[in-house]
Amino acid sequence: MVTVHNFSYGLLNPVLGYAVSCLGAFLGLRCITRARAYAGFDRARWLCLAAISVGAAGIWAMHFIAMLGFTIPGQQILYNVPLTIASMLIAIAVVGVGLFIVGFGDGGLRPLITGGVIVGIGVASMHYMGMAAMIMPDSVHYNMPLFVLSVVIAIVAGTAALWAGTRVRSTRATIVASLIMGVAVSGMHYTGMAAMRVSMGSMAAMSGSTAVSFLVPLLVGITIVTFAVTLVISLSPTEDEIHEDARLRDRLATDFSADKPGSQPPQPAAPQPAWPPSAWQPPAPSQPAAPQPAPAQPAAPLPTRHPSAGAFTGRARIPRGPGRWRQPD
Repeated sequence: MVTVHNFSYGLLNPVLGYAVSCLGAFLGLRCITRARAYAGFDRARWLCLAAISVGAAGIWAMHFIAMLGFTIPGQQILYNVPLTIASMLIAIAVVGVGLFIVGFGDGGLRPLITGGVIVGIGVASMHYMGMAAMIMPDSVHYNMPLFVLSVVIAIVAGTAALWAGTRVRSTRATIVASLIMGVAVSGMHYTGMAAMRVSMGSMAAMSGSTAVSFLVPLLVGITIVTFAVTLVISLSPTEDEIHEDARLRDRLATDFSADKPGSQPPQPAAPQPAWPPSAWQPPAPSQPAAPQPAPAQPAAPLPTRHPSAGAFTGRARIPRGPGRWRQPD
Protein backbone atom coordinates (compact mmCIF):
# COMPACT_ATOMS: atom_id res chain seq x y z
CA MET A 1 0.00 0.00 0.00
CA VAL A 2 1.10 3.54 -0.77
CA THR A 3 0.73 6.28 1.81
CA VAL A 4 -1.47 9.19 0.66
CA HIS A 5 -2.24 12.56 2.22
CA ASN A 6 -5.67 14.16 1.90
CA PHE A 7 -4.76 17.19 4.02
CA SER A 8 -1.35 18.19 2.69
CA TYR A 9 -2.03 21.86 3.43
CA GLY A 10 -3.83 21.37 6.70
CA LEU A 11 -7.39 22.61 7.00
CA LEU A 12 -7.05 25.06 4.11
CA ASN A 13 -8.48 22.77 1.44
CA PRO A 14 -11.39 21.26 3.41
CA VAL A 15 -12.47 24.60 4.87
CA LEU A 16 -12.21 26.42 1.53
CA GLY A 17 -13.97 23.55 -0.25
CA TYR A 18 -16.77 23.58 2.34
CA ALA A 19 -17.21 27.35 1.99
CA VAL A 20 -17.41 27.11 -1.81
CA SER A 21 -19.90 24.25 -1.53
CA CYS A 22 -22.11 26.28 0.81
CA LEU A 23 -21.93 29.28 -1.52
CA GLY A 24 -22.92 27.22 -4.54
CA ALA A 25 -25.78 25.61 -2.62
CA PHE A 26 -26.99 29.00 -1.39
CA LEU A 27 -27.02 30.50 -4.89
CA GLY A 28 -28.73 27.43 -6.27
CA LEU A 29 -31.47 27.54 -3.64
CA ARG A 30 -32.08 31.25 -4.26
CA CYS A 31 -32.46 30.47 -7.96
CA ILE A 32 -34.95 27.71 -7.11
CA THR A 33 -37.05 30.06 -4.98
CA ARG A 34 -37.37 32.38 -7.97
CA ALA A 35 -38.12 29.48 -10.30
CA ARG A 36 -41.10 28.54 -8.11
CA ALA A 37 -42.70 31.91 -8.83
CA TYR A 38 -42.57 31.43 -12.61
CA ALA A 39 -43.81 28.93 -15.16
CA GLY A 40 -42.68 27.66 -18.52
CA PHE A 41 -39.49 29.07 -20.00
CA ASP A 42 -38.84 31.48 -17.15
CA ARG A 43 -38.92 28.65 -14.63
CA ALA A 44 -36.61 26.53 -16.81
CA ARG A 45 -34.15 29.43 -17.07
CA TRP A 46 -33.89 29.81 -13.29
CA LEU A 47 -33.58 26.03 -12.85
CA CYS A 48 -30.66 26.00 -15.31
CA LEU A 49 -28.93 28.71 -13.28
CA ALA A 50 -29.56 26.66 -10.15
CA ALA A 51 -28.03 23.57 -11.80
CA ILE A 52 -24.91 25.53 -12.74
CA SER A 53 -24.59 26.96 -9.24
CA VAL A 54 -25.06 23.67 -7.40
CA GLY A 55 -23.39 21.37 -9.91
CA ALA A 56 -20.36 23.48 -10.86
CA ALA A 57 -19.69 25.49 -7.69
CA GLY A 58 -21.46 23.55 -4.93
CA ILE A 59 -20.24 20.07 -5.94
CA TRP A 60 -17.53 20.01 -8.61
CA ALA A 61 -15.50 22.99 -7.38
CA MET A 62 -15.60 21.67 -3.83
CA HIS A 63 -14.39 18.28 -5.07
CA PHE A 64 -11.36 19.61 -6.88
CA ILE A 65 -10.46 22.20 -4.26
CA ALA A 66 -10.22 19.27 -1.86
CA MET A 67 -8.26 17.30 -4.46
CA LEU A 68 -5.61 20.03 -4.53
CA GLY A 69 -4.73 18.88 -1.01
CA PHE A 70 -4.34 15.23 -2.12
CA THR A 71 -0.72 14.20 -2.59
CA ILE A 72 1.38 11.08 -2.73
CA PRO A 73 4.87 11.55 -1.30
CA GLY A 74 7.53 11.44 -3.99
CA GLN A 75 5.06 11.43 -6.90
CA GLN A 76 3.53 13.99 -9.21
CA ILE A 77 -0.20 13.69 -9.92
CA LEU A 78 -1.42 14.74 -13.34
CA TYR A 79 -5.00 15.11 -14.56
CA ASN A 80 -6.74 13.95 -17.71
CA VAL A 81 -8.26 17.18 -19.04
CA PRO A 82 -11.19 15.79 -21.09
CA LEU A 83 -12.22 13.43 -18.32
CA THR A 84 -12.05 16.18 -15.70
CA ILE A 85 -14.21 18.54 -17.78
CA ALA A 86 -16.65 15.70 -18.45
CA SER A 87 -17.01 15.16 -14.70
CA MET A 88 -18.01 18.83 -14.29
CA LEU A 89 -20.58 18.60 -17.09
CA ILE A 90 -22.02 15.44 -15.53
CA ALA A 91 -22.44 17.22 -12.20
CA ILE A 92 -24.32 20.10 -13.85
CA ALA A 93 -26.43 17.77 -16.00
CA VAL A 94 -27.61 15.43 -13.23
CA VAL A 95 -28.45 18.31 -10.90
CA GLY A 96 -30.40 19.92 -13.73
CA VAL A 97 -32.33 16.70 -14.42
CA GLY A 98 -33.26 16.36 -10.76
CA LEU A 99 -34.34 20.01 -10.54
CA PHE A 100 -36.50 19.72 -13.67
CA ILE A 101 -38.16 16.54 -12.39
CA VAL A 102 -39.09 18.21 -9.13
CA GLY A 103 -39.63 21.71 -10.53
CA PHE A 104 -42.12 20.59 -13.17
CA GLY A 105 -43.58 17.71 -11.15
CA ASP A 106 -46.77 17.52 -9.15
CA GLY A 107 -45.03 18.16 -5.82
CA GLY A 108 -45.43 14.58 -4.62
CA LEU A 109 -42.97 12.19 -3.01
CA ARG A 110 -42.28 10.17 -6.15
CA PRO A 111 -40.67 13.00 -8.18
CA LEU A 112 -38.62 13.98 -5.14
CA ILE A 113 -37.20 10.48 -4.61
CA THR A 114 -36.64 9.95 -8.34
CA GLY A 115 -34.81 13.24 -8.69
CA GLY A 116 -32.80 12.62 -5.51
CA VAL A 117 -31.62 9.20 -6.71
CA ILE A 118 -30.61 10.61 -10.09
CA VAL A 119 -28.73 13.51 -8.49
CA GLY A 120 -27.03 11.24 -5.95
CA ILE A 121 -25.85 8.68 -8.47
CA GLY A 122 -24.73 11.46 -10.79
CA VAL A 123 -22.75 13.21 -8.05
CA ALA A 124 -21.08 9.93 -7.08
CA SER A 125 -20.27 9.33 -10.75
CA MET A 126 -18.73 12.79 -10.95
CA HIS A 127 -16.61 12.11 -7.88
CA TYR A 128 -15.22 8.79 -9.06
CA MET A 129 -14.77 10.04 -12.60
CA GLY A 130 -12.69 12.86 -11.17
CA MET A 131 -10.67 10.28 -9.26
CA ALA A 132 -10.18 8.29 -12.44
CA ALA A 133 -8.94 11.46 -14.15
CA MET A 134 -5.83 11.38 -11.94
CA ILE A 135 -2.79 10.06 -13.75
CA MET A 136 -0.09 8.47 -11.60
CA PRO A 137 2.16 5.42 -11.78
CA ASP A 138 0.32 3.61 -8.98
CA SER A 139 -2.95 1.70 -9.25
CA VAL A 140 -6.17 2.65 -7.43
CA HIS A 141 -8.96 0.49 -6.01
CA TYR A 142 -11.69 1.11 -3.43
CA ASN A 143 -12.99 -0.33 -0.20
CA MET A 144 -16.45 -1.56 -1.14
CA PRO A 145 -18.38 -0.73 2.10
CA LEU A 146 -17.04 2.83 2.12
CA PHE A 147 -17.69 3.10 -1.60
CA VAL A 148 -21.36 2.14 -1.11
CA LEU A 149 -21.63 4.47 1.88
CA SER A 150 -20.37 7.40 -0.22
CA VAL A 151 -23.02 6.68 -2.85
CA VAL A 152 -25.74 6.51 -0.18
CA ILE A 153 -24.56 9.83 1.25
CA ALA A 154 -24.69 11.35 -2.23
CA ILE A 155 -28.27 10.15 -2.76
CA VAL A 156 -29.38 11.47 0.64
CA ALA A 157 -27.66 14.79 -0.04
CA GLY A 158 -29.28 15.08 -3.48
CA THR A 159 -32.72 14.31 -2.10
CA ALA A 160 -32.26 16.78 0.74
CA ALA A 161 -31.17 19.46 -1.70
CA LEU A 162 -34.25 18.96 -3.86
CA TRP A 163 -36.51 18.91 -0.81
CA ALA A 164 -34.95 22.13 0.46
CA GLY A 165 -35.51 23.69 -2.95
CA THR A 166 -39.24 23.05 -2.68
CA ARG A 167 -39.57 24.22 0.93
CA VAL A 168 -37.20 27.01 1.94
CA ARG A 169 -38.26 30.59 1.29
CA SER A 170 -36.54 33.02 3.62
CA THR A 171 -32.88 33.94 3.41
CA ARG A 172 -32.22 32.55 6.89
CA ALA A 173 -33.69 29.17 6.02
CA THR A 174 -31.67 29.14 2.80
CA ILE A 175 -28.45 29.77 4.73
CA VAL A 176 -29.19 26.92 7.13
CA ALA A 177 -30.02 24.56 4.25
CA SER A 178 -26.82 25.59 2.44
CA LEU A 179 -24.70 24.83 5.50
CA ILE A 180 -26.27 21.37 5.77
CA MET A 181 -25.78 20.71 2.06
CA GLY A 182 -22.14 21.75 2.36
CA VAL A 183 -21.65 19.20 5.11
CA ALA A 184 -23.30 16.49 3.00
CA VAL A 185 -21.20 17.21 -0.11
CA SER A 186 -17.96 17.42 1.86
CA GLY A 187 -18.86 14.27 3.78
CA MET A 188 -19.53 12.38 0.57
CA HIS A 189 -16.20 13.53 -0.89
CA TYR A 190 -14.04 12.54 2.05
CA THR A 191 -15.90 9.26 2.49
CA GLY A 192 -15.01 8.45 -1.11
CA MET A 193 -11.42 9.48 -0.49
CA ALA A 194 -11.32 7.23 2.59
CA ALA A 195 -12.48 4.34 0.41
CA MET A 196 -9.52 4.90 -1.94
CA ARG A 197 -6.65 2.43 -1.79
CA VAL A 198 -3.41 3.04 -3.72
CA SER A 199 -1.05 0.22 -4.59
CA MET A 200 2.40 0.31 -6.09
CA GLY A 201 2.37 0.34 -9.87
CA SER A 202 4.84 0.47 -12.73
CA MET A 203 3.27 2.95 -15.16
CA ALA A 204 6.14 4.85 -16.76
CA ALA A 205 4.91 7.18 -19.49
CA MET A 206 2.38 9.72 -18.27
CA SER A 207 0.80 12.65 -20.07
CA GLY A 208 -1.60 15.14 -18.57
CA SER A 209 -1.87 18.52 -16.92
CA THR A 210 -0.75 19.47 -13.47
CA ALA A 211 -3.18 20.85 -10.94
CA VAL A 212 -1.64 24.30 -11.06
CA SER A 213 -1.72 24.55 -14.87
CA PHE A 214 -5.25 23.22 -15.33
CA LEU A 215 -7.39 23.05 -12.21
CA VAL A 216 -6.53 26.46 -10.81
CA PRO A 217 -7.51 28.39 -14.00
CA LEU A 218 -10.68 26.29 -14.25
CA LEU A 219 -11.58 27.07 -10.66
CA VAL A 220 -10.97 30.76 -11.32
CA GLY A 221 -13.39 30.58 -14.26
CA ILE A 222 -16.02 28.93 -12.09
CA THR A 223 -15.51 31.67 -9.50
CA ILE A 224 -16.22 34.30 -12.16
CA VAL A 225 -19.38 32.44 -13.22
CA THR A 226 -20.45 32.24 -9.58
CA PHE A 227 -19.95 35.97 -9.20
CA ALA A 228 -22.07 36.58 -12.31
CA VAL A 229 -24.86 34.37 -10.93
CA THR A 230 -24.67 36.30 -7.68
CA LEU A 231 -25.21 39.57 -9.55
CA VAL A 232 -28.17 38.13 -11.45
CA ILE A 233 -29.81 36.97 -8.23
CA SER A 234 -29.17 40.21 -6.37
CA LEU A 235 -30.63 42.32 -9.19
CA SER A 236 -33.71 40.16 -9.73
CA PRO A 237 -36.95 40.43 -7.71
CA THR A 238 -37.49 38.01 -4.88
CA GLU A 239 -40.17 35.34 -4.84
CA ASP A 240 -42.50 37.49 -2.71
CA GLU A 241 -42.04 40.47 -5.02
CA ILE A 242 -42.78 38.32 -8.07
CA HIS A 243 -45.99 37.01 -6.46
CA GLU A 244 -47.02 40.53 -5.44
CA ASP A 245 -46.53 41.81 -8.99
CA ALA A 246 -48.57 38.91 -10.33
CA ARG A 247 -51.40 39.60 -7.88
CA LEU A 248 -51.37 43.28 -8.83
CA ARG A 249 -51.61 42.46 -12.53
CA ASP A 250 -54.45 40.02 -11.88
CA ARG A 251 -56.32 42.59 -9.79
CA LEU A 252 -55.96 45.25 -12.49
CA ALA A 253 -57.12 42.81 -15.15
CA THR A 254 -60.11 41.79 -13.01
CA ASP A 255 -61.12 45.39 -12.36
CA PHE A 256 -60.92 46.24 -16.02
CA SER A 257 -62.97 43.19 -17.00
CA ALA A 258 -65.61 44.07 -14.41
CA ASP A 259 -65.96 47.58 -15.81
CA LYS A 260 -66.03 46.55 -19.45
CA PRO A 261 -66.72 42.85 -19.76
CA GLY A 262 -65.37 41.35 -22.95
CA SER A 263 -63.76 44.56 -24.10
CA GLN A 264 -60.22 45.27 -25.01
CA PRO A 265 -58.09 47.91 -23.32
CA PRO A 266 -59.19 51.35 -24.48
CA GLN A 267 -57.55 52.69 -27.61
CA PRO A 268 -57.46 56.31 -28.67
CA ALA A 269 -60.43 56.87 -30.96
CA ALA A 270 -61.46 59.65 -33.36
CA PRO A 271 -64.10 62.11 -32.12
CA GLN A 272 -67.61 60.82 -32.71
CA PRO A 273 -70.43 63.06 -34.01
CA ALA A 274 -73.09 64.21 -31.58
CA TRP A 275 -75.86 62.87 -33.73
CA PRO A 276 -76.67 59.18 -34.17
CA PRO A 277 -73.95 57.35 -36.12
CA SER A 278 -76.53 55.93 -38.58
CA ALA A 279 -77.54 59.40 -39.67
CA TRP A 280 -74.05 60.77 -39.82
CA GLN A 281 -72.71 61.91 -43.15
CA PRO A 282 -69.33 63.39 -43.79
CA PRO A 283 -69.54 67.17 -43.83
CA ALA A 284 -69.31 68.94 -47.16
CA PRO A 285 -66.12 70.80 -47.84
CA SER A 286 -66.30 74.31 -46.50
CA GLN A 287 -66.97 77.13 -49.00
CA PRO A 288 -65.93 80.73 -48.60
CA ALA A 289 -68.69 82.67 -46.92
CA ALA A 290 -70.74 84.92 -49.26
CA PRO A 291 -70.50 88.63 -48.49
CA GLN A 292 -73.30 89.75 -46.29
CA PRO A 293 -75.38 92.77 -47.46
CA ALA A 294 -74.92 95.93 -45.52
CA PRO A 295 -77.55 96.48 -42.89
CA ALA A 296 -80.55 98.44 -44.18
CA GLN A 297 -80.63 102.09 -43.23
CA PRO A 298 -83.81 103.28 -41.56
CA ALA A 299 -86.10 105.00 -44.10
CA ALA A 300 -86.39 108.73 -43.89
CA PRO A 301 -89.67 109.81 -42.38
CA LEU A 302 -92.26 110.83 -44.93
CA PRO A 303 -92.87 114.54 -44.87
CA THR A 304 -96.15 115.70 -43.58
CA ARG A 305 -98.20 118.26 -45.44
CA HIS A 306 -98.30 121.68 -43.90
CA PRO A 307 -101.65 123.32 -44.03
CA SER A 308 -100.28 126.33 -45.84
CA ALA A 309 -98.44 124.28 -48.42
CA GLY A 310 -99.77 123.61 -51.83
CA ALA A 311 -100.20 120.27 -53.49
CA PHE A 312 -97.83 117.58 -52.34
CA THR A 313 -95.06 117.03 -54.89
CA GLY A 314 -93.30 114.15 -53.26
CA ARG A 315 -90.37 116.27 -52.17
CA ALA A 316 -89.94 117.77 -48.78
CA ARG A 317 -90.21 121.47 -48.40
CA ILE A 318 -87.74 123.42 -46.37
CA PRO A 319 -89.15 126.35 -44.47
CA ARG A 320 -87.55 129.73 -45.17
CA GLY A 321 -89.16 131.47 -42.39
CA PRO A 322 -92.50 131.83 -40.73
CA GLY A 323 -95.12 130.70 -43.21
CA ARG A 324 -92.63 130.48 -46.15
CA TRP A 325 -91.43 127.23 -47.78
CA ARG A 326 -89.12 126.43 -50.65
CA GLN A 327 -88.55 123.33 -52.71
CA PRO A 328 -85.19 121.62 -52.34
CA ASP A 329 -82.83 121.78 -55.33
